[in-house]
Amino acid sequence: MKRIITYGTFDLLHYGHINLLQRAKALGDYLIVCLSSDEFNSLKGKKSYFNYEQRKKLLEAIRYVDLVIPETCWEQKKSDMHEYHIDIFVMGDDWKGRFDDLRDEGVEVIYLSRTPEISTTQIKETLHNTKK
Repeated sequence: MKRIITYGTFDLLHYGHINLLQRAKALGDYLIVCLSSDEFNSLKGKKSYFNYEQRKKLLEAIRYVDLVIPETCWEQKKSDMHEYHIDIFVMGDDWKGRFDDLRDEGVEVIYLSRTPEISTTQIKETLHNTKK
């Protein structure tokens, strides 16, 4: 069985997220999504619209996702590769090169292209500008 893992905030879930999850799952058999906790988002200077539990419920409802676990710090990625017996680490290509060192943990690192016309940042900006 090939195990895949990806990481993210997945706030304001949209079809770009679904595309990424579908393509990640197609690389193997079991997809784990490591979801940024609210505390970790604060450390990164991010504020989600939905809290961790709400975002987790949304992800768990997606048929491509087999398991959702919390991401609490940058350093946990290396230990996750071993704890969850990961074969493939997947991220969007906006992170290209950032996690290449995980190959040293024995996993394949793949950066998938993003869905170009949609992003959470874009949605937030559009909603903010609509209010004016």
